[in-house]
Amino acid sequence: MNMNIHLDLKENSYDIIVERGILQKAANYLNLNRRVLVVTDSGVPEKYANTLANQCKTAFICTVESGEGSKSIEGFQKLLHMMLENGFSRKDCVVAVGGGVVGDLSGFAASAYMRGIDFYNIPTTLLSQIDSSIGGKTAINFGGIKNIVGAFYQPKKVLIDPDLLKTLPQRQISNGLAEAVKMALTSDSELFEIFENKDVDDNIDEIIIRSLNIKKSVVEQDEKETGLRKILNFGHTIGHGIESSGNMAELYHGECVALGLIPMCDEKIRPRVVNVLKKCNLYNLIDFDWKKISEAAFHDKKADGDSVTVTIVNEIGKHELRKMTFNQVIEMAENCLKG
Repeated sequence: MNMNIHLDLKENSYDIIVERGILQKAANYLNLNRRVLVVTDSGVPEKYANTLANQCKTAFICTVESGEGSKSIEGFQKLLHMMLENGFSRKDCVVAVGGGVVGDLSGFAASAYMRGIDFYNIPTTLLSQIDSSIGGKTAINFGGIKNIVGAFYQPKKVLIDPDLLKTLPQRQISNGLAEAVKMALTSDSELFEIFENKDVDDNIDEIIIRSLNIKKSVVEQDEKETGLRKILNFGHTIGHGIESSGNMAELYHGECVALGLIPMCDEKIRPRVVNVLKKCNLYNLIDFDWKKISEAAFHDKKADGDSVTVTIVNEIGKHELRKMTFNQVIEMAENCLKG
């Protein structure tokens, strides 16, 4: 299957190409006839970055440690140093070959080096293929707060190769499916029914493409997250709180978001949501420290005074934005996730 999804953002428009095996012929789609900083992480098979580097005129591979720890000032500096030391000019480019951490870090470095050089994204995890690789959010963590320093900086092109998922552990597949379930709940009841009624692995290409089309539509209407784009944060207020609360190191981002979705769904659809999350291995109730979760959730940059805008789903495929106080959100979540 070859699918070209065009993200229309006027002068910042770009194509997202979904095709199995596209990594081997990336040079047909990307301008690699220049200096290229290929950024990857230690958890990604080396052959992926090498496959890309072999198609470049002059490639420099920078491998960062896998995990959120690399989204730091030090990680950012490492990329800038590498470009500076190797004579990168404004005409050169950065290519991310990895998951969301690599994409966020690479995109931010590309946005800042010489006030912005070309950036391409080749996501290698399901989470980044359906979500973080498009939309232009780039960032690093700082002062213990996730994604607090960054820029909106759109890639020039995104290549999505579902074949790269073959090397992912099943848990990482589940981690990515959480974002697809999130988008199905707010925007696409048919996608939700695929999760309910079909084999997920057999339908992964359609899940990726449907998810990308939802995100494309939202980003086109609200590139800088002034309104509608907040629906992409569905489940993230509580999810980020769980993820950042210190004692939750055993849960991945998608697993935390999945838990954050449940309280934000109306009681009448909640059993269907929980069943889909169980099917995707995303229903992990553990001992929650609600005080820590509350502190972590509302240090979040989306917070405004003592209230926050959250996305509520009363009917699958439809959503509403609602302003609630921090206490109301935590109370809803606590009542729902007591196990």
